[in-house]
Amino acid sequence: MENVRAKYDEQLELLVERIKKASPSADIKRIREAYAFAYNAHGNQTRRSGEPYIMHPLAVAEIAVDIGLDSDSIIAALLHDVIEDTHSTFEEVAKLFGQHVAELVDGVSKLTRVQYTYKEDEQMENLRKMFLAMAKDIRVILIKIADRLHNMRTSEYWSEQKRREKALETMEIYAPLAHRLGMQKVKWELEDIALHCLDPIGYAEITDQIEGLEDVYVSFLENIKVKISEKLGENHINADVQGRVKHIYSIYRKMYSQNKALSEIYDLFAVRVIVPEVIDCYNVFGVVHDTYKPVPGRFKDYISTPKPNMYQSLHTTVIGREGVPFEVQIRTWDMHHTAEYGIAAHWKYKDNVQSDQADFDEKLEWVRRLLESQEDTDADEFLSTLKIDMFADEVFIFTPKGDVINLPSGATPIDFAYAIHSAVGNRMTGAKANGRIVGYDYQLQNGDIVEIMTSKTPHGPSRNWLDLAMTSEARNKIRQWFKKEKREENIAEGRARFEEHIKKLGIHMSDITDDVLPSILKRVSFSSLDEMYAAIGYGGLTSIRAANRVRDELVRLGKIVEGKPQPPEPKMVKVPKRTESGVVVEGIANCLVKLSRCCSPVPGDKIVGFVTRGYGVSVHCADCQNVVALEKAHDSARWVNVFWAEKPKEHYVAGIEIIARERPNLVVEIMNILSAMHIGTSALNARRQGDGHDAVNITVEVKHIDELRMLIGKLDAISGVEAVSRKGYDN
Repeated sequence: MENVRAKYDEQLELLVERIKKASPSADIKRIREAYAFAYNAHGNQTRRSGEPYIMHPLAVAEIAVDIGLDSDSIIAALLHDVIEDTHSTFEEVAKLFGQHVAELVDGVSKLTRVQYTYKEDEQMENLRKMFLAMAKDIRVILIKIADRLHNMRTSEYWSEQKRREKALETMEIYAPLAHRLGMQKVKWELEDIALHCLDPIGYAEITDQIEGLEDVYVSFLENIKVKISEKLGENHINADVQGRVKHIYSIYRKMYSQNKALSEIYDLFAVRVIVPEVIDCYNVFGVVHDTYKPVPGRFKDYISTPKPNMYQSLHTTVIGREGVPFEVQIRTWDMHHTAEYGIAAHWKYKDNVQSDQADFDEKLEWVRRLLESQEDTDADEFLSTLKIDMFADEVFIFTPKGDVINLPSGATPIDFAYAIHSAVGNRMTGAKANGRIVGYDYQLQNGDIVEIMTSKTPHGPSRNWLDLAMTSEARNKIRQWFKKEKREENIAEGRARFEEHIKKLGIHMSDITDDVLPSILKRVSFSSLDEMYAAIGYGGLTSIRAANRVRDELVRLGKIVEGKPQPPEPKMVKVPKRTESGVVVEGIANCLVKLSRCCSPVPGDKIVGFVTRGYGVSVHCADCQNVVALEKAHDSARWVNVFWAEKPKEHYVAGIEIIARERPNLVVEIMNILSAMHIGTSALNARRQGDGHDAVNITVEVKHIDELRMLIGKLDAISGVEAVSRKGYDN
């Protein structure tokens, strides 16, 4: 045991040396005390790797030092699991290490999962807690990101399912969050590790190609660095010139989403030039364009127009003498520190943190806006709009006076108007982009000069603006207007939508009696049915979610027997040529139809329908294995005749599994076929089976069974492929 303690004591000393170099004024005494406290608190606890648990908080503290956090943050990193995983209390931590440290530790602990009835609610609540913690003290989320980074570094000790779940969560939440906080180094590492977990074959293909050409790449970059350094020297510009190959996930995205070979990626190589002053950046830009031929349309000035995450640089793409394009990033040292460490540079490179507190608070204003925008929204919408607001690419739009407003890519004039002020949005009657009138659904482009035309009185938005607005800020302001101004209209609208969906679930309004009403209202979190109807009317709650929750509560109370839905009386109607699902249910109009994922039927397949409990009719392929099981378990009354509508949907989702011998570039060839056939792909997962074979599962979008069969034939013809079959899909 003493040998174990000695090992981690030695690791602590190495950490202390790094802290002293990074921050000479750090409180080393309290950091040592925090380590000792954490060591004793975790006692005999071990990680999945079998190592003592203390190695994890030590590693998280090392990451906290790397990203430049202060003494309190490093201490909190060492203690971040003691309240959650040991007998230590908030009061004990506060007494020994101060209130600020205890609040940081408690904040990180509270970001752990709580069980909720609905998965979307769980995700929404976790994210809400995260943003609340960020708004209170941004260091909480920085420590949490450090914690996730170390967990991803040791992900090989998780089960395959947990590794994939954590990798997906990292890719969807933590990596974009690191990007939004400007922490590029951390973002890149999180993305690369997550990619390795999600698609190890694709990851290996890229790394193998890069390693195979490493000598060529190193020589190419070195020649460029020398050439640029010489030219800058001739112009008496003092600069540090660096070169690198893009990180793996960035290459992966471009290769597979754009169907490009490694040699076709424009910015595979990046040269970074760091100079003392802003004026030097523009001088370097001129020298680079004099030395190399610039690629038209590839210049971006993020110095005069910084990204929302504070990133500033000049970007340009040029072509070298070998005909190979490469990107040049030009920035000052201050800009470089911000680009590397993001918001954490506030502590790492500021001698007097308080002196620029107002500027710092302004940089975190987006966190507060996110918190405000999630009010009056249900979990589904919050989760879907979050990625748009927080993680999407940005476009920079100009007002007629020259002010810059950044919005997510795909934003409309509605988003622009509400970004200026809610009063502008509520009075908007139209919009002009670059002097020309555009529609409300016009997608704003980088550099557009937009003018909002308004009326003198606030006539208010239209309900369809909720479908056109991209940002949750705009949608929330629209909802707020309807909530305040149109209560009676909202109640009527909401009641109609709710009753429509409750009927589709086979429930009658007469089932919602006075004796069950209190339980139902508690389940939907409203004080009365009118309040629920109003929320549906102004868009704060979806009618189908409300109906599903009412159904679940009626089942729990025994008002509806489990497994015995009460479908409305079938009515013979004229068969529609087109339906939302593309499937017609015999004898029933406006029926909720769900294409089952287990067999993913497409037009041309023989299909059957099964009446599910509360989810309408589930449509299966006639030869689906689950059909046999359902026929044995349920009576024949729940089976209905279904057939394809005369005019199906534009495309249908289907799953395919490919088994092939291990070989390079398999995924690339698959993507080439999909691209050549113009077939959309919503998911691709490749894994090595360990028996000399690879398995690739793809989810594709096809119009008809004939197109799917043609695709399967082409995939089967790929060298090394041994079997191609239809499968269900999970996404």
